[in-house]
Amino acid sequence: MLINRTGARRREPVYALLLLPALAIYLVFFVYPTVSTFYYSFTNWSDVNPDRVSFVGFRNYKLIFQEDIYLTGIRNTMTYAVVSTVMINLLAIPLAVVLNRKLKTRLLLRSVFFMPAVFSPLIIGFLWSYLYSTSEFGLINQGLEKLGLGSVNFLGDPRLAIYAVIFTQVWQWVGYNMVIYLANLQSINPEYYEAAQLDGASPWQAFRSVTLPLLAPAITFCTVTVMISGLKVFDIVYSLTSGGPGHATETIVSLMVKKGLGEGFYAQGSAFGIVFVIMVGIITFAQLRLAKLWGNR
Repeated sequence: MLINRTGARRREPVYALLLLPALAIYLVFFVYPTVSTFYYSFTNWSDVNPDRVSFVGFRNYKLIFQEDIYLTGIRNTMTYAVVSTVMINLLAIPLAVVLNRKLKTRLLLRSVFFMPAVFSPLIIGFLWSYLYSTSEFGLINQGLEKLGLGSVNFLGDPRLAIYAVIFTQVWQWVGYNMVIYLANLQSINPEYYEAAQLDGASPWQAFRSVTLPLLAPAITFCTVTVMISGLKVFDIVYSLTSGGPGHATETIVSLMVKKGLGEGFYAQGSAFGIVFVIMVGIITFAQLRLAKLWGNR
């Protein structure tokens, strides 16, 4: 026994060496950029004075909460994240419950609903830009005109654009989250439903008292992941509207790219990135706490 422990201790440094490549990649591509971003967020680094970088304190952070464009980006991001999280999960749960039944076409329907998640958001964005188009190629507006409702400029109206973008992502990711809920549903012991039926519970009461509480792990996973994805949304916005019309669909990440890279305000982009990280951390922590409290009930 002593020999085995001694041999294991001798091999520990060798095993530790195997971690060095992964550790090096983590330090170079995560730790160093994060620390650099935090440092430059307190400077005046920009295209105007790339060589004369000086410390300016919290000036960049004050600008974020003083300029309308940044506040618009934060508001749009929160709207996108909250609405998409609520809609995706409200649709995915009942869809999973229905397709968990012994339907003859359940396998086909599962594949159909899951299929949009296979494509990248850029492809989905270009597809829906044609569907939303007000030209003769716009399938949705053609249908509306045939119904006598008139065409709607979904991506050109500042009041509708952000919700049009959200709808495309709800359409794309409902099926993906449905599969996660399906996996959780199939792990529930059927005896719980038999006991509920013997107690005279209706289908709705069985869903509320048995299905929903036992779906807590999947609900926690899906709501947290969808919320985080919504907070860092960029590609679908870029492919559909590029932040327009009139910054109506700008998000935190799109502004970080535009201000930090496109317009050369590197310090402001860095400060916005730090604000974004703090926001994601606070929201994720709050979600996990609420999920834990709900799970303990």
